[in-house]
Amino acid sequence: MIGITGSIAAYKIPLLVRLLKKEGAEVQVVMTDSARDFVTPLTLSTLSGRPVLSKGFDPETGQWNSHVELGLWADLMVIAPASANSIAKMAAGAADNYLLTVCLSAKCPIMFAPAMDLDMYKHPATQQNIRTLVERGCRLIAPAAGELASGLCGEGRMEEPQEIFNRIKEFFDNGKRYAGKKVLVTAGPTYEAIDPVRFIGNHSSGLMGIEIARAFADQGADVTLVLGPSSIRPERANINVLPVTSAKEMFDATTAAFKKADIAVLSAAVADFRPETKAEQKIKKVAGQDEMTLKLVKTDDILKTLGENKTDKQILVGFALETENGLTNAKKKLHTKNLDMIVLNTMNEAGVGFKTKTNKVSMIMRDDKVMDFELKPKKDVAADILNVIYQSFVK
Repeated sequence: MIGITGSIAAYKIPLLVRLLKKEGAEVQVVMTDSARDFVTPLTLSTLSGRPVLSKGFDPETGQWNSHVELGLWADLMVIAPASANSIAKMAAGAADNYLLTVCLSAKCPIMFAPAMDLDMYKHPATQQNIRTLVERGCRLIAPAAGELASGLCGEGRMEEPQEIFNRIKEFFDNGKRYAGKKVLVTAGPTYEAIDPVRFIGNHSSGLMGIEIARAFADQGADVTLVLGPSSIRPERANINVLPVTSAKEMFDATTAAFKKADIAVLSAAVADFRPETKAEQKIKKVAGQDEMTLKLVKTDDILKTLGENKTDKQILVGFALETENGLTNAKKKLHTKNLDMIVLNTMNEAGVGFKTKTNKVSMIMRDDKVMDFELKPKKDVAADILNVIYQSFVK
């Protein structure tokens, strides 16, 4: 499905429709009223082979066009061109035209290709709106730099139809990369109970692992996600979530699921130690007692256990979160636990670690080859991880 908003770049969309139809795609065009000033519905209807939709109810035909059904129908929604106004409305969750109601109803991934003047594109409000959409999972087709309708030259020029088509084709090609694969992912923290109301835990939100699970699911895999306490949900039909709380529960769920897994990516922040005993009742302060000793014992090592039991046909990927000597420690973990790859991130850089929406990682292979990546949204980091796994082990 292609959504067209009010921008001069709308005149390029008939070529995009033609490219998609030649590839065999079913194309439904949805336009805002202002988009009709730049390209005619007749042209788009002729090329797509479908009536162009702009309203929920068409008084001329008496036809009701359900935005809910359309949102369920599409495998991918592409907003191109996406004007500054429409991007702002999408970020705010507004629904004051038919196209926006379809956006809010869409169950499929959404791509958007901004098109506007240089100053509008660079404005902090527009940049914040774009970041908001990307953080929600929308896929940005970044504008190119070039001559703009205003006569200025710079960023804001909608990417050319051929490149948008390439991105769409890549999306569907990638959607098949892990088809038939059973993938196990762990995410989130573990909570080790001290008493019924207190626990030892960490600040992991689970976002990195959930983005990895989403990415595998979007590329056709049958995903099992062993998820520690987290407020984030993966929102994919082909992800089976196994909620756990403690390291012991995560160990049991992960080792059981690993037996059927082709690929396992363990990104959870599992506690290394737990209290030796859990108090049956809430521990009370005692008058005159200024100290309390809490004895900790090691938890089961999930990665090591999987590494000892994996077959030659299974791919095992671990994570290492380090505060010092990151590369040395990650390589040691890679080899001592019999991993195929390890993803290293360090806590001493801005935008990296727990409760952030971004991450900066290095990926280390069994031959000690290191691949460094820039700071990115965790969704993009997940895409990088899947690309490396595919190119190194699956392809």
